[in-house]
Amino acid sequence: MVLQLELLLFLSFITLIIGIPLNLSLDLELGAGDHGFKRADFPAPPDFVFGASSSAYQVEGAADQDGRTPSIWDTYAHAGKMHGATGDVACDEYHRYKEDVQLMVDTGLEAYRFSISWSRLISNGRGPVNPKGLQYYNNLIDQLISKGIQPHVTLHHADLPQALDDEYGGWVSPQIIKDFTAYANVCFAQFGDRVKHWTTMNEPNVFVLGGYDIGFLPPSRCSAPFGVNCSRGDSTTEPYLAIHNFLLSHASAAALYKQTYQHKQCGFIGINVFSYWFIPRTETHQDQAAAQRAMDFYFSWVVHPLVYGEYPGVMKKNAGSRLPTFTSAESALVKGSFDFIGLNYYNTLYADDNSAALNLQTRDYVADSAIKISPLDQDRSTFEYPITPWGMEELLEYIKQNYGNPLLYIHENGQRTRRNSSLEDWSRIEYLHGHIHSLLNVIRNGSNARGYFTWSFLDTLELLDGLESSYGLYYIDVDDPDLKRQPKLSAHWYSKFLKNKNFTPRSDPDADQHYFFQ
Repeated sequence: MVLQLELLLFLSFITLIIGIPLNLSLDLELGAGDHGFKRADFPAPPDFVFGASSSAYQVEGAADQDGRTPSIWDTYAHAGKMHGATGDVACDEYHRYKEDVQLMVDTGLEAYRFSISWSRLISNGRGPVNPKGLQYYNNLIDQLISKGIQPHVTLHHADLPQALDDEYGGWVSPQIIKDFTAYANVCFAQFGDRVKHWTTMNEPNVFVLGGYDIGFLPPSRCSAPFGVNCSRGDSTTEPYLAIHNFLLSHASAAALYKQTYQHKQCGFIGINVFSYWFIPRTETHQDQAAAQRAMDFYFSWVVHPLVYGEYPGVMKKNAGSRLPTFTSAESALVKGSFDFIGLNYYNTLYADDNSAALNLQTRDYVADSAIKISPLDQDRSTFEYPITPWGMEELLEYIKQNYGNPLLYIHENGQRTRRNSSLEDWSRIEYLHGHIHSLLNVIRNGSNARGYFTWSFLDTLELLDGLESSYGLYYIDVDDPDLKRQPKLSAHWYSKFLKNKNFTPRSDPDADQHYFFQ
């Protein structure tokens, strides 16, 4: 079956996605916009931090070294589903972490968000700790702290140990709750004396839609006519089951942390969710309702239970018995099981009503949401994201108004360009400038945002695009055996901003208005 265009557009926008010192003596004409601001306009660390993000499979490499075993992401990549690319070497941060941390220092990062590879730390997903994996993460954390950089650690970033998926289906089975909690316990016990910011899962809503409904993300579970090239799965029920088990696993790990570790370690625990800001295609009541329904299905699917202990009403109505229910004990466990929300935001989309989907005889998650979605800006290159920082302002205001203004971090935010495009990445600078300025606006308007992490620090292997797209501040030529880190103009821009250099607008007759750093 040919996939619906709007779904392909939705998933195509989900990406998710060090040896050269910066020449900070140069004045660089960078960025675009009409407002000047600087790092000092934000709260100082530790009340607010600026950093960059990564994930284990995308940067570490050493995929079969020192006791690490395959994850579902390894299996997916080795099946040729990432344009032939794999994370076997990636950025080789496993061997180059000291070099990379020093580059973070040179850039001026205040925090680094990274994930732990479950199958590197506990080789088969459960059982004894792998001493080599334990040593690596201890070394990385110690190196960060010794350089004054906060470690922000994610426990699961799309890389469930393959052994657990083989044994019982991974996230579609409630058995995962016990295994994830045991894994989290090892991390809290071994690293929690130094790690103060824990994120249990990275964007489970995206992981589940791609991996259990359409089937073209790991672990490639789906069923006809909704998915493509899957040999197992059920698109009508498994997306809902997987999110349910994600939430219960998160809540179990959070309860363990709060009851056993938090009072001694004085840290914070949260969960990450992906979201667009959706706006109605037209001013009709139908499209306005569709935009709200999109927020309920894509964002509130995860956040609503965390705040209110139950799924959004429209999801219960449209999905019916296919949506699991929480027992009273589970509801109490999930409700309030976070200290912060991590948010991945890239751009804003139109939402169109598609209520006719609810009349289909066979339905999955996409039909249940009864919307069509499409990008806002067709004038800009379709490979790059339209720059919509105002959408992030609307999203954070929505969270403040509907979910009690929780403490939150922007965990991912960045511009997508082609991998081998110029190091003069003006669109990324424009993107960063616009979104950081919008974040300042919402903080001044009362949002409880506590940090901003750009995706990504290095050009990494991307889940949807393999090595065809780029989000990094630093370019890596994967054909170079030395994997040399090369700064883009955006790395200079971000570094100047983080080091409190002032900048003011100036006119350029041959280009859009730029920013000149002083």
